[in-house]
Amino acid sequence: MSVRGVHEEVWPRPAECRIMSVANQKGGVGKTTTTVNLAASLAMHGNRVLVVDLDPQGNASTALGMERGADSRSIYHCLVEDEEIRDLARPVPDIDNLWCVPATIDLAGAEIELVSLVARESRLKRAFSAYDVSDLDYIFIDCPPSLGLLTVNAMVACEEVLIPIQCEYYALEGLGQLLRNVELVKSHLNPGMEISTILLTMYDGRTRLASQVADEVRGHFGDLVLKTLVPRSVRVSEAPSYGQSVMTYDPGSSGAVAYMEAARELAYRAKTGANN
Repeated sequence: MSVRGVHEEVWPRPAECRIMSVANQKGGVGKTTTTVNLAASLAMHGNRVLVVDLDPQGNASTALGMERGADSRSIYHCLVEDEEIRDLARPVPDIDNLWCVPATIDLAGAEIELVSLVARESRLKRAFSAYDVSDLDYIFIDCPPSLGLLTVNAMVACEEVLIPIQCEYYALEGLGQLLRNVELVKSHLNPGMEISTILLTMYDGRTRLASQVADEVRGHFGDLVLKTLVPRSVRVSEAPSYGQSVMTYDPGSSGAVAYMEAARELAYRAKTGANN
């Protein structure tokens, strides 16, 4: 970021905490990468951000340098055992203003355990209600690649849904089902939820298909789609193996610059009220 001379810039903060689910039931579209790098970018520019890792694979926790041993407390203990989020959130190493509620493998069984619990779809929402979110500007929920109870919990708890879409044909195929599920949750469980942001990821400008997918998504969703396109980047893929986001691993790389621009758009949209 310092390469571009904007590392010291402070971006506007929203009037109240924005709770955003990063969701797409298709795997490999960049949900976790998007969650981690948008959160890191916003934190680096003056916003206070919490990442809630709701994916049993725990990739967001790994990318943010969270240690996840057998005895680690995680979001599982919040959903199933009613532990408070403030007791589970941990500061992210090397990035001020950024916290993470990690996931552990226990979460894999949470879908089954939640079935028998009262108000199983709104366990996460209840946890947020008990948490003083006035200390935060953004909460990003990294959803698993499915449309099960964990994802439903995320959608009931949030106000906005951010959908990363891979610039490939298969990505469009599953989008219809995701939109139907969003509408179902909205009509039955969370009428205030909106799809507020769509981010095009893994863009390869050398292929005609990527441009066609981008044009089709923009044609259908209009201003919901961020102007920034996130390119395919080796550095983005490498960063989690070092327990880092690409923002700290290689801030001058094309992937880091793209995610920083996307986060900047997100911050300034909050200021202008666009799409809210």
